[in-house]
Amino acid sequence: MVSCGDTLQAGHTFCMSRLILDRISESLRQSGEFDYVKAKQQHQDFCTLLRDVGLDVIELPPDEMLPEGVFVENASIICNGVALISKSDNLLRQREADSMEIVLKKELDIPVVNPNIPNALLDGGDVLFTGREFFVGISNYTNEDGAKSVAVAFPEYPVTPIKVSGNNRLKYYVTMAGSDLLSVSTSIYCQEIIKRMEREASFKYHTITLPEEHAANMLYINGTLIHRSPREIPASYKVIKEKIDTPSRSIDISEFGKFSNGLTSACLLLRRWKSIRNI
Repeated sequence: MVSCGDTLQAGHTFCMSRLILDRISESLRQSGEFDYVKAKQQHQDFCTLLRDVGLDVIELPPDEMLPEGVFVENASIICNGVALISKSDNLLRQREADSMEIVLKKELDIPVVNPNIPNALLDGGDVLFTGREFFVGISNYTNEDGAKSVAVAFPEYPVTPIKVSGNNRLKYYVTMAGSDLLSVSTSIYCQEIIKRMEREASFKYHTITLPEEHAANMLYINGTLIHRSPREIPASYKVIKEKIDTPSRSIDISEFGKFSNGLTSACLLLRRWKSIRNI
């Protein structure tokens, strides 16, 4: 991997056409101390921003039985027009995944592959797709069998398990900030992860290293980089503006992002495919 020294410009875009969001439910109030009204407004602003970058946003109604249902990333991994449904030992999170499976199959006509690996635990927040290969975080939420599920579901790509230190999912620590550009932070956990990725990666990547750990989670969609607001990540915001030469938008997710990976966790992206792979 190559560190980000000079200004970097993203290459080809991660082209997306549709995106799934789940509105915030009243039951999320039970998850901890936060400003619920502000969280709802931030989520709506996020939805508006995603439409601004050219996405057809599909908003699902909130399910009051699933307080964390707004974090749809956890429920599924979608690649090449095929979906892999997450597996959890948390009953509520598994219900979220089961509900998403119904939406994908019946509402969006997206085929779902079932690798049928009995002991698999898999969380979408642990699955990073670089456009060339998958990295699957082995964490409190995903195990080695979960990584095998990704390999079976998407055999056209290399799949590499990566041990995740700390209590968060892989994409809290590492995301794509552009074509072949990884966003990471200076935190001990993140640096351990990125060293493991460097040893195991099938391809080479540039990295941009940010001072604040939670700044590493961002979205690169349709040629635009979406990241947290300067109020949330003042030092990292400056680095992003200085080092990345690509259009960017910032957004405040200080409230609704308190219980999740960050920006990636609140959406499920559907890329444009030339054709949907048959199963």
